[in-house]
Amino acid sequence: FFKQKTAYEILTCDWSSDVCSSDLVVVVTGAGRGIGAAIARLMAQHGAKVIVNDIGVSLSGEGGDKGPAEEVVAEIRKAGGQAAASTDSVAAFASAGKIIQCALDNFGRIDCVVNNAGILRDVIFHKMTEDDWDSVLNVMLKGAFNMCRHAADHYRKQESGNFVNMTSTSGLVGAMGQVNYGAAKMGMVGLSKNIAIDMQRFNVRSNCIAPTAWTRMTASIPPKDPAAAKRVEQRRQVSAEHNAPLAVFLASDAAKDVTGQVFSTRKNEIFLMSQSRPLRGIHRSEGWTPETCADHMLPALKSWFFPLDKTADVFPWDSI
Repeated sequence: FFKQKTAYEILTCDWSSDVCSSDLVVVVTGAGRGIGAAIARLMAQHGAKVIVNDIGVSLSGEGGDKGPAEEVVAEIRKAGGQAAASTDSVAAFASAGKIIQCALDNFGRIDCVVNNAGILRDVIFHKMTEDDWDSVLNVMLKGAFNMCRHAADHYRKQESGNFVNMTSTSGLVGAMGQVNYGAAKMGMVGLSKNIAIDMQRFNVRSNCIAPTAWTRMTASIPPKDPAAAKRVEQRRQVSAEHNAPLAVFLASDAAKDVTGQVFSTRKNEIFLMSQSRPLRGIHRSEGWTPETCADHMLPALKSWFFPLDKTADVFPWDSI
């Protein structure tokens, strides 16, 4: 599978097929529940050896429980796959290094890191504390850097490897009460794209997925109005498992020419998301003043301005 199948074949593959085998070693962070667990299980079904990393905390990052990671490992092994649990945190650099070392100790190498770990500290911005900001950025953005940086040393030596970074439309588009979460997720896009550029010489790929699913995390966000309540009912249709096939594809050799891209998934839909490019430019040979910005630049460009869209505005239709 990891050397032969096309993207279409992945989405229609018989998961029990013997051709779905590989020596790929994958670390999935935040894999004790939800999307991470679904990705870990599907990676293993396709023959990958999986490190299931999860520290078992609450949605806001408190506590700690080895159970979730160990439960997913037990499921994978019961189904005939190979997996090991890691309960180290991605948020500290040395601790993240232990997660990569866990892959080396158990399976002898590392080929793919899926940066999925995350926490929520949702609050309207004028009430957001420094701890609300730091906690989310440390787990998601710094955590992704920590994992990528430790894996990069091994990728460079073996001249292969890839990263799958889970971003969010909260960053790509926008969302209410998620300044910290959106900033971290948008930061992961910049991290992923620039890693792809820096490490292409070593045959290393890096891509992003903005997933959609009804999970413990999304279920914790209360609907604020009837429209939001309707979207909750739509979201309930979308399981974590709908996001796993694209992640498995991006980890495989079938995606050898795919790097630096941002995708989004929504039940049976897959989107390629845009990246920032110039939309329209204007020029004054004498240069600009604040007054000419108001008199010339503003009317020339204003019709191209983006509205303050939120994710619900950009994806207003029911999931298919």
